[in-house]
Amino acid sequence: MNHAIAPLEQDIILTPNAAKRVAAIAGKQGKAAILRLAVEGGGCSGFQYRFGLADSIEADDIAVQESGVTLIVDEVSLDLVRGSAVDFVESLGGSAFQVTNPNAASGCGCGSSFSV
Repeated sequence: MNHAIAPLEQDIILTPNAAKRVAAIAGKQGKAAILRLAVEGGGCSGFQYRFGLADSIEADDIAVQESGVTLIVDEVSLDLVRGSAVDFVESLGGSAFQVTNPNAASGCGCGSSFSV
């Protein structure tokens, strides 16, 4: 595989809290602890984040590791989320993966879509 493991100054960060949640979900499903973040057109602000467990790392994926968990992002999506942090947040309103994206010009109330 020719996937790139990000250097010290990472293009994207997976927080320890998010890594712990990915590991728990992957363990329950009997899958590898690989979380794919993709950006798709749509949502109320133009782009939306899509999360899912991946079976493998593709050749054009950028991969970062945290606590034994791998976060992968394809090169096209990375252009829209470079410098972001992926976290897992629990609040009274529920729990979800959340992206803190410095590239987003605006977002929506639900936090799952953004515009650039």
